[in-house]
Amino acid sequence: MATYLERSGHDGIKDWPRYLRGLLFSLLALLLPVLLISVWWLACARGWLPEQILPAPAYVLQTGRDMIASGELLYHAAVSLRRVIFGFAIGAVFGLALGIAMGLSQRAEDYIKPLFLAFAQIPTLGWIPLLMLLVGIEETLKIIIIAKGALVPIALNTFSGIRNVPGKYIEVGKALRFSRWQTLRLIVLPAAVPSIFTGIRYGLTHAWTSLVGVELLASSEGLGYLLVWGRQMFWLDTVIVAMIVIGLIGFAMDKGLSGAEVFIQRWKKEGL
Repeated sequence: MATYLERSGHDGIKDWPRYLRGLLFSLLALLLPVLLISVWWLACARGWLPEQILPAPAYVLQTGRDMIASGELLYHAAVSLRRVIFGFAIGAVFGLALGIAMGLSQRAEDYIKPLFLAFAQIPTLGWIPLLMLLVGIEETLKIIIIAKGALVPIALNTFSGIRNVPGKYIEVGKALRFSRWQTLRLIVLPAAVPSIFTGIRYGLTHAWTSLVGVELLASSEGLGYLLVWGRQMFWLDTVIVAMIVIGLIGFAMDKGLSGAEVFIQRWKKEGL
């Protein structure tokens, strides 16, 4: 956004204090949500759609308040968060291990990557019918689906990050007589951090969407279940509340990982 504004003749913006620039970009980011809510309110006020199909924003807000007050919304959100944390952790561990193994070993890449790529081509939700027969529809199914959603992007981005480490970095390690472990810990992994974190962020996004998908199909609790329950009862206000919460939680998790990435890579700005 800053680049676009500067190219559009707003060069003076880059001379503003950081907090003013941050405030400006935050306000610009809010324009589209405010516009969408305004159109939503107008459509309800003018009666363009029946209230049963598109409830008014005020009604949805009140439903959200009631669900928070009763504890229902917080309960289902907590269930979904617990599932995604466990599933994502498992997928991240295996994804990092696979990505590092394929990135460091040509033999591991030759043996693992073809089968792994074939495995990755099957949509995450496509595994649900088979897994239902093998593990049932309880928590194990959901954890496996979430883990698979996280594993693929993390493994592929970790592999790509390690393979794209500049050769001159490795030469520096050899000149300093680093051991294989020191080269990996001090050179390869730090240089691959941007790609690895990209994979982790994509992995978390895939894990979250996979969670909602599996809860839509096989769950009696969680935010995905709220979507199904609201649709079955034709409570569109409940559906919209659940959708908003899903979006907000996903956005917050992505921003949290983005902040963690900036913190971990602060050495770049410090010139270390």
